[in-house]
Amino acid sequence: MTIHREGYPTIALTTVFCAALVLATHLHLEPVSCVLAWIAYIIITGFWLFIISFFRIPNRVHTFDENGIISPADGKVVVIEETVDEEYFHEKRLQISVFMSPANVHVNRNPISGTVLYSQYHKGKFLVAWDPKSSTDNERHSIVLTNGKVTLLVKQIAGALARRIVNYAKVGTEVKQNDEFGFIKFGSRVDLLLPPNAKPVVKIGDVVKGGVTVLATID
Repeated sequence: MTIHREGYPTIALTTVFCAALVLATHLHLEPVSCVLAWIAYIIITGFWLFIISFFRIPNRVHTFDENGIISPADGKVVVIEETVDEEYFHEKRLQISVFMSPANVHVNRNPISGTVLYSQYHKGKFLVAWDPKSSTDNERHSIVLTNGKVTLLVKQIAGALARRIVNYAKVGTEVKQNDEFGFIKFGSRVDLLLPPNAKPVVKIGDVVKGGVTVLATID
């Protein structure tokens, strides 16, 4: 396991904050109650470890499949439905959405290999990520990938806690399936807008892993 580079500033600030809390506990609470002080130490340590774990990149064997759409994120499948895309395609698409809780790995990976056709950031609200309106109203970043066989849109959506979406995709660049294209901090959602003929191989409620789980196939 490694730590994502986006986490270094946050982890550094959290370390300073936790160190200050530990010092304050030692000076002011421990003389009054050792039991309460140790409870505070445990809570502070747990919080510090949680922040570090949020930015983890676990070691895992990725799935490579020319006919498969690999999950771009860890989380739970919350939407599988036909929708009309108003941003890029302006036609019917199959939407598969993955909700990422704060406990999930938040690295985002390319679901296919191909060329980046479109990359656009949108300012917006911070509705809870499972709200259907979050797809169109929340802060988000959309990219479109194509490989000649399939063209799809991947949308990073900020949740109620997330305030920063990181996206590395640049129009015209070639990308590989499962390579990292972005990161979302502290709770969020990723939407995939696929061709209508895509065949889902997951169902609502399934827990998926980014770079591992096949969400759908294209004949």
